[in-house]
Amino acid sequence: MPVCIVAPTEVVPGEKRVALVPEVVGRLVKSGLAVCVQAGAGEEAGVTDVDFVAAGARIVEKAKELYGGADLVLKVQPPTVAETKLLREGTVVVALMNASRSLDQVAAMRDRKVTGFALELVPRITRAQSMDALSSQATAAGYKAALIGAELSPRFLPMLTTAAGTIRPAKVLILGAGVAGLMAIATARRLGALVEAYDVRRAAGEQVRSLGAKFLELQINAEGAGGYARELTPEEKALESKMVSDAVSQADVVITTAAIPGRKSPVLVTKETVGRMKAGAVIIDLAAEGGGNCELTKPGETVVVQDVTIVGPLNLPSQTAFHASQMYARNLQAFLGLLLTKEGALVTDYSDEILAASLLVAGGSVRHKPTADLLAGAK
Repeated sequence: MPVCIVAPTEVVPGEKRVALVPEVVGRLVKSGLAVCVQAGAGEEAGVTDVDFVAAGARIVEKAKELYGGADLVLKVQPPTVAETKLLREGTVVVALMNASRSLDQVAAMRDRKVTGFALELVPRITRAQSMDALSSQATAAGYKAALIGAELSPRFLPMLTTAAGTIRPAKVLILGAGVAGLMAIATARRLGALVEAYDVRRAAGEQVRSLGAKFLELQINAEGAGGYARELTPEEKALESKMVSDAVSQADVVITTAAIPGRKSPVLVTKETVGRMKAGAVIIDLAAEGGGNCELTKPGETVVVQDVTIVGPLNLPSQTAFHASQMYARNLQAFLGLLLTKEGALVTDYSDEILAASLLVAGGSVRHKPTADLLAGAK
């Protein structure tokens, strides 16, 4: 019997993405694998059941039947406690687990003796680039953030020369030049804005300038391990705070992207800085899920404070569900190259560095130490 791979309908409110798309289903089926997709799983991402059937998938109506026959479950969000109860012992689940914020789900997978891999734990090494779901989804988030800023701003973004005179371009400031930040820069530039960007990693300056934006520089290098920024010293924070505050006060649209996986987002924009901003200015806080880079951000809400609109979006990639799902499915396909043998069987040895790093739960225990420590502390 070939390994049965399933993609369920996501049940988390607001989640429109789907873990598999027909393009990837077709490749899996051609390699001899059985693929089942829950009825309606791709509808909100613009993919129909007919599309999946044409690619070789079987459509299954009920979640109980889908999960009960699964060897390998591919999801976007971590399985809920109720979904985990439908899984057989030893079933393998791959998803963006968000483990530090999903402790009940992790505990349920542990108790059910499910094997769970968290794609956000895939190490940022060259060999794993094609599996980097954090980057692919950050691309979608950065793109959408620039569009939201343009929509909410009362100003044109591009310079316009009209019979009524010349309209000066809007100034867009991007805080954090990671994948999301760079995509926001590129999108805002395409819309015609003057773009400035800041990142504590000086190496990011070259990428920012290559996209046609101005890089705001301090003599600080805060590049840390794994491609993430290290925490700044108190003196560095004071210098950064003043420069960022001055730049924010002059911007028409500010997009903040400084998120640290598993930790609270650093505050880059204080309430005092918001008080210095122009009337009609907009802040799009992509770090809202970790508390926000703006002190006044309310995760999941849009608020207006002193004539400044502050947006704290959650799960922004879901708003571009078609292409976000396409990229995510390709990430999963690359990951399956490690999880399946050439004969199409599930591997049982997780010694490969990518599998070892991303293994969250297996055999009734939590294998990711930081998550295990969080669960122990929650008792």
